[in-house]
Amino acid sequence: MSPQVWEFHLPLSPEELLKSGGVNQYVVQEVLSIRHLPSHLKAFQTAFRVQGPLAVLEHFDTIYSILHHFRSIDPGLKEDTLEFLIKVVSRHSQELPAILDDAALSVSDRSAHLNALKMNCYALIRLLESFETMSSQTGLMNLELGGKGRKSRAKATHGFDWEEERQPILQLLTQLLQLDIRHLWNHSIIEEEFVSLVTGCCYRLLENPTISHQKNRPTREAVTHLLGVALTRYNHMLSATVKIIQMLQHFEHLASILVAAVSLWATDYGMKSIVGEIVREIGQKCPQELSRDPTGAKGFAAFLTELAERIPAILMSSMCILLDHLDGENYVMRNAVLAAMAEMVLQVLSGDQLEVASRDTRDQFLDTLQAHCHDVNSFVRSRVLQLFTRIVQQKALPLTRFQAVVALAVGRLADKSVLVCKSAIQLLASFLANNPFSCKLSDTDLAGPLQKETQKLQEMRAQRRATAPSAELDPTEEWEAMLPELKATLQQLLTLPQEGEGMSEGVAETETPEEVEGRIRQLLAKASYKQAIILTQEAIGHFRESEPFCHVDPEDSEETRFLSLLGAIFKGPAAPTQEENPQAAAGNLGPGETGCKDKPSGSEPEERSDELVKQELLVQYLQDAHSFSLQITKAIGIISKMMYEHTTTVVQEVIEFFVMVFQFGVPQALFGVRRMLPLIWSKEPGVRDAVLNAYRQLYLKPKGDSSRAKAQTLIHNLSLLLVDASVGTIQCLEEIICEFVQKDELSPAVTQVLWEQATEKAPCSPLERCSSVMLLGMMARGKPEIVGSNLDTLVNIGLDEKLPPDYRLAQQVCHAIANISDRRKQPSVGERHPPFRLPQEHRLFERLREMVTKGSVHPDPLWVPFKEAAVGLIYQLAEGPEVICARILQDCAKQALEKLEKSDHQEAPQETPVLPTFLLMNLLSLAGDVALQQLVHLEQAVSGELCRRRVLREEQEHKRKEPKEKNSKSESTLEEEMGLGGATADDTEAELIRGICELELLEGKQTLAAFVPLLLKICNNPGLYSNPELSTAASLTLGKFCMISATFCDSQLRLLFTMLEKSSLPIVRSNLMIATGDLAIRFPNLVDPWTPHLYARLRDPSQHVRKTAALVMTHLILKDMVKVKGQVSEMAVLLIDPAPQIAALAKNFFNELSNKVNAIYNLLPDIISRLSAPEGGVEEEPFHTIMKQLLSYITKDKQTESLVEKLCQRFRTAQTERQYRDLAYCVSQLPLTERGLRKMLDNFDCFGDKLSDESIFSAFLSIVGKLRRGAKPEGKAVIDEFEQKLRACHTRGLDAVEELEVGQGSSQRALSARKQPVATRHRPVASTASDNFVTPKPRRTTYQHPNTQQRASRKKLRIVFSSDESSDEELSAEMTEDETPKKTTPIRRASAHRHRS
Repeated sequence: MSPQVWEFHLPLSPEELLKSGGVNQYVVQEVLSIRHLPSHLKAFQTAFRVQGPLAVLEHFDTIYSILHHFRSIDPGLKEDTLEFLIKVVSRHSQELPAILDDAALSVSDRSAHLNALKMNCYALIRLLESFETMSSQTGLMNLELGGKGRKSRAKATHGFDWEEERQPILQLLTQLLQLDIRHLWNHSIIEEEFVSLVTGCCYRLLENPTISHQKNRPTREAVTHLLGVALTRYNHMLSATVKIIQMLQHFEHLASILVAAVSLWATDYGMKSIVGEIVREIGQKCPQELSRDPTGAKGFAAFLTELAERIPAILMSSMCILLDHLDGENYVMRNAVLAAMAEMVLQVLSGDQLEVASRDTRDQFLDTLQAHCHDVNSFVRSRVLQLFTRIVQQKALPLTRFQAVVALAVGRLADKSVLVCKSAIQLLASFLANNPFSCKLSDTDLAGPLQKETQKLQEMRAQRRATAPSAELDPTEEWEAMLPELKATLQQLLTLPQEGEGMSEGVAETETPEEVEGRIRQLLAKASYKQAIILTQEAIGHFRESEPFCHVDPEDSEETRFLSLLGAIFKGPAAPTQEENPQAAAGNLGPGETGCKDKPSGSEPEERSDELVKQELLVQYLQDAHSFSLQITKAIGIISKMMYEHTTTVVQEVIEFFVMVFQFGVPQALFGVRRMLPLIWSKEPGVRDAVLNAYRQLYLKPKGDSSRAKAQTLIHNLSLLLVDASVGTIQCLEEIICEFVQKDELSPAVTQVLWEQATEKAPCSPLERCSSVMLLGMMARGKPEIVGSNLDTLVNIGLDEKLPPDYRLAQQVCHAIANISDRRKQPSVGERHPPFRLPQEHRLFERLREMVTKGSVHPDPLWVPFKEAAVGLIYQLAEGPEVICARILQDCAKQALEKLEKSDHQEAPQETPVLPTFLLMNLLSLAGDVALQQLVHLEQAVSGELCRRRVLREEQEHKRKEPKEKNSKSESTLEEEMGLGGATADDTEAELIRGICELELLEGKQTLAAFVPLLLKICNNPGLYSNPELSTAASLTLGKFCMISATFCDSQLRLLFTMLEKSSLPIVRSNLMIATGDLAIRFPNLVDPWTPHLYARLRDPSQHVRKTAALVMTHLILKDMVKVKGQVSEMAVLLIDPAPQIAALAKNFFNELSNKVNAIYNLLPDIISRLSAPEGGVEEEPFHTIMKQLLSYITKDKQTESLVEKLCQRFRTAQTERQYRDLAYCVSQLPLTERGLRKMLDNFDCFGDKLSDESIFSAFLSIVGKLRRGAKPEGKAVIDEFEQKLRACHTRGLDAVEELEVGQGSSQRALSARKQPVATRHRPVASTASDNFVTPKPRRTTYQHPNTQQRASRKKLRIVFSSDESSDEELSAEMTEDETPKKTTPIRRASAHRHRS
């Protein structure tokens, strides 16, 4: 076919080139076989060397055949073809400029070059696409096989790295398109197919997910530039816009790539209009469609967000198109539009030099952002807060909006979404870090200056008003302002003229019209309108021929005449005193003097005005700072409650927030810093690390010029935390300091300064000295040698012979020394060496014995905690501590007897000798501490030492065994193999310790036994021994003595619980609650019958006792040490306790209890029964609060269905309207499903007759509303049926249900027939709570089985709860001998799975 005859048409598919489609259209003549392709390619290459790019006109079939067999041909041939085609197109692009500039180019030559251009480009682009397709497939295959060696496999497949070959091809095509090739076409119009051919390969390259990899960046840039040329030179905008929209919808990886491309086109290529076109297409997308296409919405959102970050100024002109998506359902699009607005505020609309239009746009964007802080979707709310955080961090938020956005952030702290709360905390932290007010934000410090400056401003304003000339105001404006009120007064006087008589002084005979006119003007200026009108009326009659009263038009109405006259008077020339005098004064001055006088009189008011403006700005600044400080203080109270959230990230944000607040000097921040201390025990490593980092920032980086100054600042800051700190706070701080010491984060200078303060080498107060000893003790936990190497020094510091003795310091010295040997660490069985102990003769114990003995005879309240620490230290470190403590007890008792004998000699013979109360209290308290420490010593130290020695002895015996005994299996070796030998030995040792406690410690002539009669006498005679301190000490000591022996405990339990119930001292009841809780763990079988009396303390009138009882019962119940009965409803009542701490304890208890399988589910019926009981229950509103919390733990469908059935059956046994309402409320709070609804339909007869009550009907109707929200189409019929029954019963009673069922269609009857028999056959019928209550027979008898009554009677027990049968007698506090519980049923400590079964 001659080149001059045919024309090459670019095909849509390769197959089109095989068939003729029109006149003179090029058709491939032959598809060559694979074996002929190399030779024909060489012929093409030979022809190219002769003819140049036009050789393709004769050899195109060869290239077509290679493309046709691309998958089957040799990789080397593919590579050679690609390399050759690149050379051809490159040669053609080099020759084309000269050809295009040739004015004498013939039509045939132009046609030949056009065909060659299209053929070469078509062949090169199709070859590029073929390589890309194969590369994608190879990449997927390598991905399945594994990523290792993927690049080498790709090279082996193609013989070269295709990813490196794409960029030169794209650059070649870009170079070609930059030529003025349109002259090759007729009328210089390039056909659309050619542009689509070149750009189509670009889009196909972008669709490959690997294009986003960093190594493919050159390819991305080449594609971008090629498309940019097509946009600028070949009118490709419309096609590009459509293609970009399609790609964003289907390829998630393209958003950032297309953003980079579009921003480059808009800036470097000047194609800003494409941004508007793309945004217009996105804006016209239907929001409803986007809600159904999450992938497309995600792509659009990512594109808009990143585009706003790159070119916000260009995008801003198109923002109005996107506003509809703010009202759409897809939250991702809302987030994108809002993020775009924020970027424009940050990059375009920030600064003080904005024009009015830009400022209005910024305000509109910020208004929109603030409005979406209340968006229905939590992700949008969180995103808006994050955007505001960026705006605040970059200081782009106008100061006028500061307070409003801070208030929004504080309000979002109460959001239900954890993500929103976290973002709100971050925003508040950013506000703090970037606040324009002050580095110290104490509201108390700001209140004083604010009040002072406000008062100064008021004084300046008053002074200005006093000195301001009255002529400055325009009379016309004043007249317009007073006209409405003046007119109303005039109408009133004209209607009732008698009211105005006698209110004016009238016109004097000697007055002139000018003087009367001045009086009228003054009255109007003072707003005395009535007097002015009356005076004017008199003046009209008095001066009928004088100005201005003679100019009255009689044709006007009376009101009009008066108003015009008053207006003329008020707006007329000023009085002589105001105008003539200044003129006269000015007339006495020369022209030069007048100018000199005017300058000071004009400049002085300006200076005053400037000072006033400055003062107003100062007051406004202080007001804003004070308001901001108050908002932060409010936020602290809310955020501190979030400290113990379950979400780790929220807790970390809270901790970081308090660190920042503390650094800004907010006084309330110290509360949060202390509150975070217990989080050091958190099981979450992230939370524990956050606490350590917080204290590291706050305390380990003090300011100071030297290491010593820094150490002093650090010690001072830590000492402030110890002021009024509880025992728990001190333990937490000790753990943190121990961590710092172990990691060597505390410098040696800190230890040195602490020792200097402790030994008084450095000047310090007694409290600072005491805190130094405490900090040394805390550090000793991390490094015991800090105290161990200076033990004698510490003894000299706190236990020396000085008067008066410092028991607080001595107590802290004891705690510090105790950390030499960590008492928290249990004795190890495998240790070779015995535990660290000091001899009895050590000076430490001599000083302790002497201080305790001498202090017992002095009424010092600090002696009691010191004595407790001293006894604990003796038992922890002394060898034979019982000997030392026995001597201390004997010495103290001897001193008491000497006091008694001395008072006996001083008193009269007939009077009974009296012992000081404090002495008796100290003696009993000491005996209780020794008893408890002796028990701990026996069960831990002695038992551990016995076990350690046994293990060492067994090891030695094992080594001495002869080898011949290895094969003999005696009874002992069999026991060892079964693991019984060690267990038997452990039991023997435990029995030995138990025998000592039972038979020796409190019996015979033991030291402790001597105190038992005295102790019992005081406890049994509270009237005789009524001192509160003595009663407290005696009750505590009795509890400690009971811990020793089961026999003694059993004999004194009745006394203990009598004191627990009837003591008038809350501290005694609280202490005994703790003691009985410990006894319940040590002797569970003995305390079990008394369990109801433990529960009874949950309703104690004292808040302190209730809190203690809640803590003790929580511990016992969660440890399975007491039986959980119906009395757990007492814990439920604490959910509404007026004390927030107690309510929080109760909530935490049920949170932990819910982790046990079915625990709350099993207790709910009893709790509901007790709380809704007429006697002993709670009010209706508190009941709702309690049950809403408890029912929130029911999350399993089976539990819900079972509870629905039980609660519906309870309607039959309930006796009061209140119980009906309570049951209905409980049912409405359950998370019902369709199966649960069917259960309700099956038991409809139980509650149908109660629906006439409006509150019960509303509760059941709310269930319908909840079910409709997520109902499936097939379940809506059941919901409709249930609602119809509810409404029928509510309006017409239970009989209406039968009529409704009769009127229902056959399909519903068939459905009911399928579902109803099973439920009806097994429906339990409720039993009566009392004999005189008869359960009514069911009204629906259609499905009644003949044996229903029999089955119902058998199943009555299923719905009778223990709460219905319990009586109040078990809660009686009368502790007579007959009423003492005798039941000693042992508590089985069953495993969890056995308990569940």
